[in-house]
Amino acid sequence: MSTALFLKSLLGNLLLPPTNGLLFLALAAICRRRRWAFAVAIIGGGLLLAQSLPPVAGLLIAPLEQRAGPAMTDPQGARAIVVLGSGLNLDAEEYGGDTVTDRSLIRLRYGATLAERHHLPVLVTGGRPFNASRSEAEVIGDILEREFKVAVRWRETESEDTADNAAFSAKILRDAGIRRVVLVTQAFHMPRAQRLFEAAGLEVVPAPTELAKRREQPWRVLDWLPQARALQTSYYALHEWLGLAWLELQRLAKSAN
Repeated sequence: MSTALFLKSLLGNLLLPPTNGLLFLALAAICRRRRWAFAVAIIGGGLLLAQSLPPVAGLLIAPLEQRAGPAMTDPQGARAIVVLGSGLNLDAEEYGGDTVTDRSLIRLRYGATLAERHHLPVLVTGGRPFNASRSEAEVIGDILEREFKVAVRWRETESEDTADNAAFSAKILRDAGIRRVVLVTQAFHMPRAQRLFEAAGLEVVPAPTELAKRREQPWRVLDWLPQARALQTSYYALHEWLGLAWLELQRLAKSAN
C-alpha cells in the first residue's frame, strides 16, 4: 500500500462510523472536567446511535442507489464488461487460500450473468491487498472461469483503489480498441465508479447490482433499534459521499487553476 493510499484510508476511517462517533466520546472522556465534555459525549453517542438505525442508513444510501439507475437491460453498443473487485478474505482455510468477499462475489456473479446474456468479453480489475498472496483480479478471474465457466479476457492487477481501477482498465481497453463498457458494481458505489471511469476516457453503461434496498417498505418498530447491519450500510454510504465530495473538490481545484 502506498503512503498516499494509507493516509487517505486513515483519514476516511476517522470520518466514518464507528470511529467518527468514538472520537467524540474519547475527546469527552479525556476532557471530562471541562464544561463542554458532556455535550461532546452526547454528540458522539447520538452520532453512533443515528448511524446504527435502519431508517437513517436508508436515507444515506438511497440517493446513491437512485443515481445508479435501473437494472441494465441493453448494453447499448458496449464491447466489454468490467467487473470491479471489492477486497479479499485472506488465507481462507476452507478454500485453501485467499478468496473474494461477499461484495466481490455479488459483483462477479452479476458480471457472469451479463457475460452469458450479452456475449461480451470480461475485464476484471483489482490489485493485491496488503498480505494477500494474489491480486483481486486474479482471484475473481479464477472464480469466474472455474465456477461460473465465463472466460476472462483481461486481468488488471495493479490498482489500489477505484481511481486506479478506472485509469488502468481504461488503458487496457483503449489498447484493445474499446471505448464503451458495461460497468458492474454495487448500486451505492456506481455514481463514484462511473464518474471515475468516464474521467478516464471510457463511455459507461451502468450495470448496478444489489438493488433490493430501493424497495419502499414500511418501517417496523424494530427498525428503530440500533443494528450492526445498519451501521455497516451507513459506513458504505458515507464512504461514497466522502469520495464524491473529494472528486468535486478536485474538479473545483482544477477549474480554479
